[in-house]
Amino acid sequence: MTFLPTNESDISSILKIIEEAQAYLKMQNIDQWQNGYPNKKAILKDVFDNDSYVVKTKDGTSIATAMFTTQPEPTYSSIKGHWKTKENERYGVIHRMAVSDQFRGKGIAKFIFFECEQNLKQNNIKSMRIDTHEENLGMQGLLIKLGYHYCGVIYLENNDKRLAFEKLIS
Repeated sequence: MTFLPTNESDISSILKIIEEAQAYLKMQNIDQWQNGYPNKKAILKDVFDNDSYVVKTKDGTSIATAMFTTQPEPTYSSIKGHWKTKENERYGVIHRMAVSDQFRGKGIAKFIFFECEQNLKQNNIKSMRIDTHEENLGMQGLLIKLGYHYCGVIYLENNDKRLAFEKLIS
């Protein structure tokens, strides 16, 4: 597997993976990503900002996607709780992570986290932050398993509540 920056030719594959993830969340009665987001506009912005990544198999099949950045996340500036790092410290952020149905449960999400955390280590950035829906117990479990700590609640621009996690990268 490889973790690569998204090319324009990857966008249709990414949108299909996102649709599968939306259906998966809906099947679990999780109200995350059920309002038409993430959509093509959001993915194109991630690509334009050089923050969109895709996981590909050896044969070039796109099997997962994620947005990863080291730019500050505006919705993380206000938290009901406490981040593990100080406000002015740089951190990484993962958003819009999705794995293709046929590859779910095969460690692809762990691979994405590993690749992003390695990037942070190489750039001497000491933490990763992420948020998830309060009903997304699968993601919460994965975060805890990977060493992320619950820090509190943040609210998205549309006022949707999210649980915030952070991991110190050593």
